[in-house]
Amino acid sequence: MTKNSIFTGAATALVTPMTETGVDYEALGKLIEWQINEGIDALVICGTTGESSTLTDDEHRQVLKYALEVAKGRVPMIAGTGSNDTAYAIDLTRYACEIGYDAMLVVTPYYNKTTQKGLVAMFTAIADASTKPIILYNVPSRTGVNIEPATYAKLAEHPQIRAIKEASGNISKIVETAAVVGDKLDIYSGNDDQIVPIMACGGKGVISVLSNVMPRETSELCRKFFEGDVAGAMELQKKYLPLVNALFCEVNPIPAKAAMSAMGFCQNRLRLPLVPMEDAHYEMLLQRMRALGIRV
Repeated sequence: MTKNSIFTGAATALVTPMTETGVDYEALGKLIEWQINEGIDALVICGTTGESSTLTDDEHRQVLKYALEVAKGRVPMIAGTGSNDTAYAIDLTRYACEIGYDAMLVVTPYYNKTTQKGLVAMFTAIADASTKPIILYNVPSRTGVNIEPATYAKLAEHPQIRAIKEASGNISKIVETAAVVGDKLDIYSGNDDQIVPIMACGGKGVISVLSNVMPRETSELCRKFFEGDVAGAMELQKKYLPLVNALFCEVNPIPAKAAMSAMGFCQNRLRLPLVPMEDAHYEMLLQRMRALGIRV
């Protein structure tokens, strides 16, 4: 049985603008408006790029609620509700469902990690509590745990588990995953340097950091591919690669927030342990943005 896609194309894993004292809601609202006006296909609020791990519980809920109020149903809205504390992830998931999110992005447990059996138990418990679709988020470089293809196959049987954000970087494993899950789970790239390769494996698009800076262009890259212009999509993938590399030259979202600040969207303010990027890296980032015609 085919499950309906949450979105096709590019979803921005949105930065969370901050001030010295808290979240900058005015900046967040303007950023959401710009993203939607630029034609982004979906938005992820309070993901890794949104610094969810250092938001207080009140902030997390308020940011989710505010973003939904600004978006007004114009694009699919996805809430980052994952945690290494399963009970907390369930709590956040229930809240995001209640206020009207279209889907949840749930990361593998970090630091405490778990076994493959534990991943099935955790994701099942969260999906059981959700009235909306779940996107599993696999990012072993951050969490220290990897979802194996056989584990995806088990999780694909749950009616609420609909998709994967794959940021392992391992194309061979992603091909194997696509083979075992078939049309039961959509696959989204979690790496901006692999958008076209993962779509070529049957992927439905990307959950992107690049699209913070270039929402229209990232969406267009996906659109070209789905309209059959694979060569054109690959040309854009290669064209944007230097900027993608700059956006990941330090830990995400350090460069992304620097880029959005340079574009005038927010302050270049992060929460510890994240700190602003090195001057040399910042200059490289600005050069690569300018090379693509971005005004900074």
